[in-house]
Amino acid sequence: MATTNDQFGILDAMKHLGLEEVNNGTSTGLNSFSNGRIIESYSPVNGELIGKVKATTAEDYEKVMQTAQEAYKSWKLVPAPKRGDIVRQIGEELRANKEHLGKLVSYEMGKSLQEGLGEVQEMIDICDFAVGLSRQLYGLTMHSERPMHRMYEQWHPIGIVGVISAFNFPVAVWSWNTMIAWVCGDVCVWKPSSKTPLCAVACQNIIAKVFKANDIQEGVCNLVVGNECGDLMNNDHRIPLVSFTGSTRIGRHVSKTVAERFGNTILELGGNNAIIVSEHADINMVLVGAVFGAVGTAGQRCTSTRRLIIHESVYDKTIQVLQSAYAQLKIGNPLDAANHVGPLIDKGAVQDYLNAIEKAKQEGGKIIVEGGVVEGAGYESGCYVKPCIIEAKNEFEIVQAETFAPILYVMKYNNIEEAIAMQNGVPQGLSSSIFTNNMREMELFLSHAGSDCGIANVNIGTSGAEIGGAFGGEKETGGGRESGSDAWKAYMRRQTNTINYGSQLPLAQGIKFDF
Repeated sequence: MATTNDQFGILDAMKHLGLEEVNNGTSTGLNSFSNGRIIESYSPVNGELIGKVKATTAEDYEKVMQTAQEAYKSWKLVPAPKRGDIVRQIGEELRANKEHLGKLVSYEMGKSLQEGLGEVQEMIDICDFAVGLSRQLYGLTMHSERPMHRMYEQWHPIGIVGVISAFNFPVAVWSWNTMIAWVCGDVCVWKPSSKTPLCAVACQNIIAKVFKANDIQEGVCNLVVGNECGDLMNNDHRIPLVSFTGSTRIGRHVSKTVAERFGNTILELGGNNAIIVSEHADINMVLVGAVFGAVGTAGQRCTSTRRLIIHESVYDKTIQVLQSAYAQLKIGNPLDAANHVGPLIDKGAVQDYLNAIEKAKQEGGKIIVEGGVVEGAGYESGCYVKPCIIEAKNEFEIVQAETFAPILYVMKYNNIEEAIAMQNGVPQGLSSSIFTNNMREMELFLSHAGSDCGIANVNIGTSGAEIGGAFGGEKETGGGRESGSDAWKAYMRRQTNTINYGSQLPLAQGIKFDF
């Protein structure tokens, strides 16, 4: 298990995270055994086997759900500030394990160590956010039209929340949902990506320690592993809310399946994010935002920058700056801080990357920075690719699609209205950005006539959201919101209450019903 060359301390990190023997991932009780098939986790960093877990069978799943139902009965009665204190303690454990979990995230997923540590920091931040939220689950008081009546609304937990997360953020996105759901009084069932199951097991171990110290019964936090569990959750009437992060294609299936049973969904699907580079932009700022947005996490973020829409007057200069920056990028082991770009998640992703480049060429795209697979010593996994830049048109079929890889399409525009139309002219609507020092352009971009995305930034890139703001997008991105703001309302049910403290029973709207 783990790596034969442990110069970055992966074995030590796994030991601290309780992963010496990873053989099951069916529930909070990780010592129970399953008869499910073996799921092997290989690192894209070096192609080595990290560990194994057993997939959750249908029988295992039913046990998990029964345990979750029982846990909900007592967890929802725990006062919200007390639930918040449990989450606070989880945040402290994450702080203590930040380096170890960050290394595992980097090694199992392939993102840089800095991004792995940043992902764990997101978990810590959402814990802090949820702690404060636990004392702010406010309802409203309304004036009644009837005398001696009082109306108000309150919020109740909804029950069991299903969280289906993706490989690219193997721990953070789960925590965005779960920490808020817990302070709301819900219990959770988590199905992580089968490409990154060990990160999920590590999180369970951290949380189990806190729950045990507080005498919290098993079933508040549950883990199921294996793609088969996805549809078990989607079809389960006991799960009123399914939060799904993944592709638009699978998101359509999740949305339809859950809606057919009148369940609710939070969908965080594909992104096709653009940066508009104005003639009034600070090119040095553009450089940082565009390069990190395009190559960070090897282009495997839903907020990765896919398109650069550049004013024709600064197009050549911007391309020259980008070419120079790309020539300096170092590709290699993401645990080595000297490297900028790590591997794609697996060889299937590499093939998608190659196919996209070929498709762009066939449609008339011009290669600005050459791509390709990196080979040789240190790249034995076959998952390392070169970030590339392609001059293209916005209407190209391949440009309209999301490719989870470090491919940046560049194109020209003439005026700001045209640029905004190009930015909006794709099926997805997650993140967007404009770099400009012109106030009119800023305000237009943020106005009703501007970006149609869930996230719109000025003078920062498309990638790197903070937990204080609700995260999500429009159109084929799904329309869901997670994390900050009032996203907590998705994890609760609203109830309107009317109290008559008088001695008469007047009806609303002045209706008379005498007998």
